[in-house]
Amino acid sequence: MPYVNIKITNEGATAEQKATLIEGVTRLLQETLNKNPATTVVVIEEVPTDNWGIGGRSVTELRRETK
Repeated sequence: MPYVNIKITNEGATAEQKATLIEGVTRLLQETLNKNPATTVVVIEEVPTDNWGIGGRSVTELRRETK
C-alpha cells in the first residue's frame, strides 16, 4: 500500500488543484510501479509559510522580498 505525503505552502491551492495532484500521483504509481489505486494513499499537507524555511530564512520573508 503506497503512502505519499505532499507538503506545500498554504498559499491558496484550490480543491481542484489538490484533487488533480491526488489523481495524478495515484495514476503515476499505478503506471510506473503497477500499484493498486484502491490501496494508494495520498495526503496533502499545507504548511504555513512561517514554518517553511529555505536557505535559513522563512518563505514568508522570502515572499516579502519578491513583492
